[in-house]
Amino acid sequence: MTTIFGTMEVNLVNAKGLKNNELWGGGIDPYVLLQYRGQERKSTTARAGQGSKPEWNEKFNFKIEYPSTDGQYKLILKLMDHDTFSSDDYLGEATIYLKEFIELGLENGIAEIHPRKYSVVGSDQCYCGEIQVGITFTPREAIEEEEEEYGGWKDTTDDY
Repeated sequence: MTTIFGTMEVNLVNAKGLKNNELWGGGIDPYVLLQYRGQERKSTTARAGQGSKPEWNEKFNFKIEYPSTDGQYKLILKLMDHDTFSSDDYLGEATIYLKEFIELGLENGIAEIHPRKYSVVGSDQCYCGEIQVGITFTPREAIEEEEEEYGGWKDTTDDY
């Protein structure tokens, strides 16, 4: 079996229509946690005054391994509200399924999704805004798993 490695670059552009869940009338200070297969990245917190329509224009890289052991290829974008005096509030999330996208990159040598909008859903599964991201996947190398080892020794009988 061949294992392919590569790099996925996520371009976090902006979000719109985010709900203000502040009880005391303050604005929200959103940031995004980007998660892919145990890897997590965090955006900066949007500047004051951007509130429900923050702009980030930040890029994040993730390592890709294909095929994966569990067959899960999803990028989760969790939108959070930074709070200074209490724990940060969950605003909602968007999930992007990437299996076909990665396979396209393997076939063509690169795959790209130009920035587009994805729905953000809250914990009640209701629409609570949208987030715009672009994604590029570039395969790097393939590793063939064909040599067998016996007790720490490689089988070299075919080399003669």
